[in-house]
Amino acid sequence: MREGMFIKKNVDKWNSYQHVQTNDPDETAERFITLVDDLSYAKTFYPKSKVTRWINGIAAGIYQNIYKNKKEKYWRVFTFWKYELPLLFKKYHKTLLFTFFVFLLFILIGVFGSIKDETFIRGVLGDNYVDMTEENIARGDPFGVYKSDNPFTMFVYIAMNNSFVALLMVIGGLLAGIGTIFAMWQNGLMLGCFQYMFFSKGLGISSVMVIWVHGTLEILAFVIASTAGFIIAQGILFPATFSRMVSFKMAIKDALKIMIVLVPVFIIAAFFESYVTHLMSNTFDKENNIGLPVWASAVILLLSLAFILWYFVIYPIRLHKKNYQLQKDSFIKLHLK
Repeated sequence: MREGMFIKKNVDKWNSYQHVQTNDPDETAERFITLVDDLSYAKTFYPKSKVTRWINGIAAGIYQNIYKNKKEKYWRVFTFWKYELPLLFKKYHKTLLFTFFVFLLFILIGVFGSIKDETFIRGVLGDNYVDMTEENIARGDPFGVYKSDNPFTMFVYIAMNNSFVALLMVIGGLLAGIGTIFAMWQNGLMLGCFQYMFFSKGLGISSVMVIWVHGTLEILAFVIASTAGFIIAQGILFPATFSRMVSFKMAIKDALKIMIVLVPVFIIAAFFESYVTHLMSNTFDKENNIGLPVWASAVILLLSLAFILWYFVIYPIRLHKKNYQLQKDSFIKLHLK
């Protein structure tokens, strides 16, 4: 039998087994036996076909439901962070890449606008902020804005504010992604203008060593939050084979899971900004040069970048190559020879 005819003959049955649950043990057993027969046939005649992997995944899911052991809640938390979330990100890597380039484009627009028009920076960042920064630079304390008498208060405020901004980026997906794009536009322009302002004053490398201590986690977390917003928009606009409501609910669930991982990221970023960036700002204060060494900033920056790239990009790809796949809010490992 040709592969196309084999798929056409059985696709409705496979879709039903995958998406329609049953609590009847006899029905479950019958499904499993049928899938094993189909899988044996597919492995014999279409061993490298995607349909073989699909059937194997459905059969593995049923097998897991039959024979799985009840795990403790702590084990569920462990598997969620170690397998489920990374595999979820692998599913949306293209969306993540698209989001990153859109955000980068908005940053470059901010830089380009600042180069072409001196008043552009003030229009984006505001006169008060620009004047304050220029005064700090003039008196030899360019990063004085990061100094605070109460770092803990600053920590709480930054963590809450960043979480709120990220939430707006996610909720913006409900407007078919328009709200998410608008939030990215605002933050991208601000970042581009902000960085250009320091580079134009000859403080570019210094600003990277100070600002990106916390900015690496913070900005990339905003990119991931925007990705969650686009996931919701994608669920609304492109439901694929699902009804629009089912697609929307699935997208919301995935977006909320992504927001879970951002909470500790924003907390760590807020801690860095309130305490570490505060110390790094003293490093470039000509009057009070009692901050952290530059190498410490570089280490934190590189470790932050390595963590983001590893957990959200490299590790999900490695799991996928090892045949780990998502299956109904959990994960399975396919055993394809």
